[in-house]
Order: sequence, then structure tokens, then C-alpha cells
Amino acid sequence: MMQIEIIGAESLGVRSMCCYVQTSTRRVLIDPGVALGYRRAGLLPHPVQVAAGEAVRAAILRRLAEATDVVFSHFHGDHMPLADANPYQLPLDRARDLLRTPRLWIKSVSGETPHVGARRGLLLETVGRPAPPCDGQDCGDLAFSGPMPHGPAHRPMGTVMMTCIRDGADVFVHASDIQLLADAPVEQIMRWEPAVLMASGPALYREVPPPELERVRGRALRLARQARRACVIDHHVLRCREGADWLDALRAESGGTIMCAADFMGRQRRFLESERAALYARRPVPDDWHARYAQGAADAAAFCRDA
Repeated sequence: MMQIEIIGAESLGVRSMCCYVQTSTRRVLIDPGVALGYRRAGLLPHPVQVAAGEAVRAAILRRLAEATDVVFSHFHGDHMPLADANPYQLPLDRARDLLRTPRLWIKSVSGETPHVGARRGLLLETVGRPAPPCDGQDCGDLAFSGPMPHGPAHRPMGTVMMTCIRDGADVFVHASDIQLLADAPVEQIMRWEPAVLMASGPALYREVPPPELERVRGRALRLARQARRACVIDHHVLRCREGADWLDALRAESGGTIMCAADFMGRQRRFLESERAALYARRPVPDDWHARYAQGAADAAAFCRDA
């Protein structure tokens, strides 16, 4: 049976949708990136978050060393290593050598701003390998959607590429950053008939009008009926407490098919970004801690132990 490991997600303490999928013939790493939300409520990431990010970065690098295939759904810093990474993201120079061996499946720059799209070229230049766009390709056990809206179809927020992995009767779909805010991605997912789906939910820490949120709810429940093993909804939606409550209501309505990444992995939920202000209140952080961390002079794990 296909083995699915969710390495990073908001319910696991970080911004990410990184997954590692093992089939009978491939070891596929999807979206090897991580971030922490550089500033929320005027606060930089708490050291507890920073320690969680370090653990996810290390896990991504371990899986990169084992992967036969690596997929990049789009070019945001929580989905790929960056040449100009901030201290809480994955630097491209740490992943460069590990990206020279596996086959690379990379979205085109369709729908991207020039700044974001340029990251594709820089990635390939740094790795020293060509990789033609794979949007819309179907290779049998691996298939990719065409460019899909990064959120609402009527707003220019860039595009993403979804991934379908097949292993016999097992089908896993990774629906990166669609936020369930448009119909086209949902229709493509339904055609793929996944047993397990991982998708980004809506960004409720921003304004989502009630009628739109009701349409999102309908799309989620429709997908949950298709994804008979698990419909994992995470990422944007779990950056605020309201999103966790919304997802729990959906989980009850779906009979437990809808869940977050931590639930799927059997791990404790860690909504660290939504709890940032509370973390600062419980464990105050010295004013110079982040500057020292960026210089390699502060240890996040030690802070967590000593706090």
C-alpha cells in the first residue's frame, strides 16, 4: 500500500504542505519548503515555532536524500527552498546538492508575477539541471493539473499545480494552495478519484464572505465523499483559531473523513502560528533573540528547554 507522510503543515506547527509519498516504484517529495509567517500581530516567530521549523527543515532534507522524484507546485517560500530565504525558511544552498539526483517535476510560470516566477529559473540554475514545465502531463502513475487558481478564480493571486500519484488502486492527490475557493480544482480532483486528498483550506485570518465560505463548505464535503480514506484540509485555514473551529465542525459533519494533517499523522495538533501571541505571553522572548538567532548565536531548542 502507498505510504503517505505529511512532513509539514500548520497543524504540525509550521507553514508548509510538504508530503513524502512512497509507492511500489517511486519515492515522491512534494513541495520541499517551510516557513513560519514572518510577522503576525507585530511579532516575529516565537522560539517554540522556530524549533518546530528546524525539525521540519531537517526532515525535508532527510527525505530529499531518499527521493526519486521532487514536485514543485508553485514558487512561494513555504513550498520550496529559496536563494534569499529568511532565517525560518529552507535555504536553497542546503538543498542544492540533494536536488541534483531525483527527477524534478516543476510547474510553469503561468499566472505568476515576474518576481515569483523568477524563482523557477534561479532554482534550476542553482541546481544545474533543466526541467521543462509539467503542467497538464499524465505519466500514468504521476499526473499533474494545469495551472489552477491560488485561491479565488476571479482574483489574480497566482496559480498552482496539483499532483496525483497512483499506485495500483491507491490514489493520492496533493492540491496545493487551492483554498477550496474555485470550482475548477475540485472538478479535476473528482476526476482523479483520490482515496486520500490533501488540500489547503481557506485563509480565514483574512476576510472570506459568508456566501463564499458556504460554497467552500459544500466543496469540502463533496471532496470528503470522494476521498474515502481521508480528506486532509490544512495550511491557510489553520493559521487562526477560527479556522480550527471551522474545520472541526466540518469534520463532525463529514463523519470524521475530513481532518487536519496532525490528525492524519496521529500526532498532537500544534497550531503554533495562531497561538503566537499566547506563546509570547507564556514565554517572553529577549528583544535581541531573533537577531542573535539569525547570526547563529541563539539556539531555539535550548530556549524551549530553558523557558
